[in-house]
Amino acid sequence: MKKFRKVLDGLTTSSPVNPGGSPACGSAAGTPSAAPTPRDLEIQETLMSEHFQICKTVRHGFPYQPTALAFDPVQKILAIGTRSGGVRLLGRPGVDCHCQHESGAAVLQLQFLINEGALVTACADDTLHLWNLRQRRPAILHSLKFNRERITFCHLPFQSKWLYVGTERGNTHIVNIESFVLSGYVIMWNKAIELSTKTHPGPVVHLSDSPKDEGKLLIGFESGTIVMWDLRVKRADFRIYYDEAIHSVSWHHEGRQFMCSHSDGSLSMWNMRNTAKPFQVTFPHGKTQRDSRKESCKPILKVEYKTSRNSEAFVVFSGGLSYDKAGRRPTLTIMHGKAITVLEMDYPIVDFMVLCDTPYLNEVQEPYAVVVLLEKDFVVVDLTQSNFPIFENPYPMDVHESPVTCTAYFADCPPDIIPVLYSIGAKHKKTGYSHKEWPVSGGTWTVGSQTYPEIIVTGHADGSIKFWDATAITLQMLYKLKTSKVFENPKSGDMGRSGDLVEEDPYAVQMISWCPQSRIFCVVGISAHVILYSFSKHDANTTITSLEVRLQCEMEDVISPSDTENTPCYSDPSGLSPQPQPPSPRSNTPDSTRDSITCLKVKDRMIRTPPGYQAELVVQFLWIDGEPPQQITSLDLNSAYGLLAVGNCNGLAVVDYLQKTILLCMNTLELYGSADPFQRLTRSPRKNRQSTSDFCMRGLSNFYSDSKKRIRTSYQSLTELSDNQVSLDLERSKSPTSAPYSPSLHNDPRGTGEPVSNLRSCHYSPVFYLLDNVKGPGRKLSLPTDLKTDLDHVNGHCTSPTSQPCPSGKARVPGGPEGPRLARRGPGRPPFRKAQSAACMEVSLPVSSLTEGYSSRRAMLQQLHGVSMYSHDEHHITTYSWSERESRENSFSRSRSSSVSSIDRETKEAVTTLQFMESYGRKSDSLPTPCLWVGTSLGLVLIIPMSIPMDEQERQEDHVTVAPTGTVLMLKGSILRFSFLDCGGALIHSPYEVWRDQQAPGDPDRPRKRKLVNFSASSSQEASGDCHLAVVCSERQAKVFLMPTQACLYVHNITESSFVLRADVVSVCNSVCLACFCANGHIMTLSLPSLRPLLDVNYLPLTDMRIARTFCFTNGGQALYLCSPTEIQRITYSQEMCDNLQEMLGELFTPIETPEAQNRGFLKGFFGGNAQTFDREELFGEASAGKGSRSLAQHIPGQGGMEGMKAAAGGVVGELARARIALDERGQRLGELEERTALMMTSAETFSKHAHEMMLKCKDKKWYQF
Repeated sequence: MKKFRKVLDGLTTSSPVNPGGSPACGSAAGTPSAAPTPRDLEIQETLMSEHFQICKTVRHGFPYQPTALAFDPVQKILAIGTRSGGVRLLGRPGVDCHCQHESGAAVLQLQFLINEGALVTACADDTLHLWNLRQRRPAILHSLKFNRERITFCHLPFQSKWLYVGTERGNTHIVNIESFVLSGYVIMWNKAIELSTKTHPGPVVHLSDSPKDEGKLLIGFESGTIVMWDLRVKRADFRIYYDEAIHSVSWHHEGRQFMCSHSDGSLSMWNMRNTAKPFQVTFPHGKTQRDSRKESCKPILKVEYKTSRNSEAFVVFSGGLSYDKAGRRPTLTIMHGKAITVLEMDYPIVDFMVLCDTPYLNEVQEPYAVVVLLEKDFVVVDLTQSNFPIFENPYPMDVHESPVTCTAYFADCPPDIIPVLYSIGAKHKKTGYSHKEWPVSGGTWTVGSQTYPEIIVTGHADGSIKFWDATAITLQMLYKLKTSKVFENPKSGDMGRSGDLVEEDPYAVQMISWCPQSRIFCVVGISAHVILYSFSKHDANTTITSLEVRLQCEMEDVISPSDTENTPCYSDPSGLSPQPQPPSPRSNTPDSTRDSITCLKVKDRMIRTPPGYQAELVVQFLWIDGEPPQQITSLDLNSAYGLLAVGNCNGLAVVDYLQKTILLCMNTLELYGSADPFQRLTRSPRKNRQSTSDFCMRGLSNFYSDSKKRIRTSYQSLTELSDNQVSLDLERSKSPTSAPYSPSLHNDPRGTGEPVSNLRSCHYSPVFYLLDNVKGPGRKLSLPTDLKTDLDHVNGHCTSPTSQPCPSGKARVPGGPEGPRLARRGPGRPPFRKAQSAACMEVSLPVSSLTEGYSSRRAMLQQLHGVSMYSHDEHHITTYSWSERESRENSFSRSRSSSVSSIDRETKEAVTTLQFMESYGRKSDSLPTPCLWVGTSLGLVLIIPMSIPMDEQERQEDHVTVAPTGTVLMLKGSILRFSFLDCGGALIHSPYEVWRDQQAPGDPDRPRKRKLVNFSASSSQEASGDCHLAVVCSERQAKVFLMPTQACLYVHNITESSFVLRADVVSVCNSVCLACFCANGHIMTLSLPSLRPLLDVNYLPLTDMRIARTFCFTNGGQALYLCSPTEIQRITYSQEMCDNLQEMLGELFTPIETPEAQNRGFLKGFFGGNAQTFDREELFGEASAGKGSRSLAQHIPGQGGMEGMKAAAGGVVGELARARIALDERGQRLGELEERTALMMTSAETFSKHAHEMMLKCKDKKWYQF
């Protein structure tokens, strides 16, 4: 029945809507008449479900939480293992592959099968995996799971198929790489040490075969015991017992001596001729104290001893510093002869490896580089130069240089933008790198045939912006912009005004908007500021214009029941517009003096700006009466109009950046005028404004500080700003701008020529809402208006209010069945609190099981994110747990009247999305005009027409008229995205201005004119008439309106159990569709304009706020998100790109001849200098050593690769594969039975022997002798 209902809902919601029967689809002014039907439009949709498939493409950035490192010296491929079970394989630029263990266990060690195209990984779940690298997407061939022992160290000799595995118990096992089964040859710990030894030697920490004789294995135990085991005769050649614990061992290439690193910061050298004591012990960083003792030093975790033919040997080690200074940076020490070079690192060293010319351990190594893997960086040091410079890293390993706070993805950009950005960015690159070629140069990669310019833009917590070339699934940084240079450096005493707001990172980027065609770039910062940049190839001396916006509510609005739903109750506009209140007397606290000031101070002097993006304008929101400005929630710019629109939780501001003036500054209520669909009552100003100020600042400051501490210390998340710092009682009011204009309408400067279009894209996260009290997944909370504004639910969490009409125009009364639920809040409680930051919101985990065990969803969020929750009452501030809050609120639930409920049911209406477009502001309009579409958090859409002068000269001098008309459209949930189609179904881009370099030298008498490009529907349509389609998507719903009639042609309820985080209209396969990413991890695509579902895949469970903040779609069926604090994951939802992905990926393995071993000469070999070889197969094979214990390790066939096991899903091959697995399991059980039988036989024989001996002993004794 449930499935049938879903199918029925899909048929009804995706079908055309009768315009006359759905008043919510039209404007608030009335129901449109004689609206055309979809059949009249005759739009041919070409996209089908077969065009879509979800697939990961490539991962960029630094591997998060690395644990292990390996290098193939012949293939020149590097592998990095991570704590989450990932393996990153790197070669030449373009060769970059990410693999993931399904178990998610941390990778302990990596071992390449040198020049074989294979890799062995040892994981923390005591499993060995063999990866096949001879395919573009590596796959596991075999796995071997150890059951009774834990893996601690692995060693694979060059050109050997036998892998040595050391365990925590001190045993050493041997695994056949080809069959991935254990050999019967085992080196037990009690056989390796002397019988007289009374203590366990500890886990195996080192295994290596002697360069002089491969038949001898050096085993290092953690306790300091070293054993040279002769594999042929199965006994120890010698044993060394050292007082200090061993961390690593490294051989001299001749095999006559080796070096050990110890826990006391010492290096010991041992000679094979005399192992009684080390012939040399050094403390590289230990100073001799007055009593002739060495000062204590930190452990040397790893040492490598490499010889060189033309110079002295290199000794490279990490750690070993003395304890005398706290907080010293991690170091890598290079000892070359008597010279000691200490390289300080920015982060702790995870592992390092010395790269050598030869893979043979018994030859002169000739080291040329050191690869150093740090916790958050990757460095390669050149050993061939005396000053040891580092190589310039060709991989994008610095994505996380400052935490990423927002992302944007632009596909099919103008072809000239990438070379221009690269040429500007190359001038600012660091110098001092090694001039040699990057040593990790393995694999092959070619640019695919289907490539187009792609750019990724990342915003960071320090205010920097990075532009990346993402063409052909690569990533290379093009240009870096620092927005902090626009502002004065805050002095220690001046951080008061911004310090209370954001403390550590006042320049953090919250959202960006970029027009690639006009190269106009706009940045929104966390300190409620907007910076507008223009691009120039020339440097310039400029003065930055600063505009101040005073947009703060002074009164509170209440949504109360209206008389009917079909016809909203219209009040007198004068009653709807709050009147300014007299200023309250100021207290003596410092906060009371913070009025009409900005969070940051813009440089007011002439500054010289280099080529690239140059700041022209800064718009800042002001403090008012000691309260910080609300953070910006929406942004849009249009280069053709020369306008910039900014919205926040209070209202909207429109700026003319050509004339540097503010055109419009109104709170959301004033935008509706008489067309407000809600009847809003006003209340008197708050009695205690100061407490609200304290709450606002303290909440934001404390939380941001806590989140930044988590970034700096635990490295868990990137710049998680909160919505908990929003003042719950902030009021609406008329908000005058700093310019001397009327607060409702600003006729401001100068007009554009023809309105023009821009392939602009504004990237920001949607605004979310958190309820004060939600108990269970089935609870609904609704606003008690006749218009029935419902609240959406996600696992019992109401996320956004939506507008929904009552049937037959009946008004719902508070005393109805929903009455008891509506009175659940305590006095003075708003129904939900708004989010303060649009870029960094708290979002619930969509998995309902995760909320079990918490008293509320907020308690779960508090536990998950470590967020301090605040509760604000009208007269005082309280902080208490959410369980206390709910019990306190429930105590009021039965005693409150409906009138009191309606007063307290206030809600701040935030502007959540904006877009400039050529459209129809009124139903009576015959031609499209420049308009601003405004979407709010209550699911309402307002259309604001504008009058812009057409002539260029007039545009610079005359005013632009912005006139809100009160046109209102309604949807369920907060509005996320607007887009526009012509009547043929093609996407209409916004107008834009063609880029012109205003700083370029030219003829002053003939200035360069603006060149505008327009994509109006009327110019592209002939037979269809002057109309276009408007696509509006909210958190819960998508609708398609026909303009100018405002008739709703199609409506689709996207989700009932979750909400949409991100929505974009994108082009795929020469058509367009609506792509959505939901909080429950589903990725969906809907056809346009019919909103027919094409794809719905449960791709990614939303377990991290980072994903919601950074997920973004783009054209060509691509998307990206930050999968970890340091990595960008790109995906595709296009079947065409999935089919071509193999061609775009690089080859990890290339056939290379294995270098031959050096001929060392007759005399050197005769006197024992040559290495001895032996047949490991004869020694470890089943014929001589027998089978390994099946109970110790279990063989697991791989699911992919050359064995064809990936075809085991069905058919004959699948049956054969399943039969083979069953036979393996049966053989394993039989083997275990055989082992138990053999043990029983041995026990019986032992008992029989002892019984016989006892019988012989007692045979001749008399009875009385016992």
